[in-house]
Amino acid sequence: MTARFRVAAAAAIVFGAALAAAGADGAGQTFTPQEALGLLRAGNDRFVRNASTPASLSVNRRQELAAGQHPAAMVLSCADSRVPPEHVFNAGLGDLFVIRTAGEVVDKSILATLEYGAEHLHIPLLVVMGHESCGAVTAAAQAKGEATSANMAYLLKAIQAARRQPRQEREEIRDLILANVEQVINDAIGGSPVLQRMVDTGQLGIVGAYYELVSGRVMFSDMIRSDTPGQRTERH
Repeated sequence: MTARFRVAAAAAIVFGAALAAAGADGAGQTFTPQEALGLLRAGNDRFVRNASTPASLSVNRRQELAAGQHPAAMVLSCADSRVPPEHVFNAGLGDLFVIRTAGEVVDKSILATLEYGAEHLHIPLLVVMGHESCGAVTAAAQAKGEATSANMAYLLKAIQAARRQPRQEREEIRDLILANVEQVINDAIGGSPVLQRMVDTGQLGIVGAYYELVSGRVMFSDMIRSDTPGQRTERH
């Protein structure tokens, strides 16, 4: 996948209202990948315009969710405290299935979590979101010598994998962040036959995303998906 990020117009759709209108009852997939992406675009548009809809945190909402969860999308994002997906996409309780790790790096536990969301919760969309001024990517780009621990070495090596191509050696940090998002998507699909199968059959769409800290704007890449069962996924 080549990270072709863009900003698109968003309709005024609210997560909670859309879920209610769709009659989410756990019996299969509520949204298509494109519909779920539309909810994210609309929520981010409200966030950018300082027009976020107050998220329901009431006991009534908590009681509804006690019976089961039906998130519209999964978001794999950096653990950076400035990048909370629920706020960025103006989502409430039960709307998003969020996994956060420094630099969005995946391991087996992360892959298992994504598989659970896609296969058992029937979530139609996975968003891998990098962000402006990512400390993990910056550290990986500037790393010299030994890491401070074996765990840190694992993290930095995973991020540095995005720099294997010579053309990327002198790119700016922003370019490396985008390359890392692409690498994470490839690692997720390549490391999980479950995710690969669900992408191939059109059950799961995957997009890359880039978040700007000050503007609050999220740019999305082209979606990786297949609408034809059994057809190999094309990665642009």
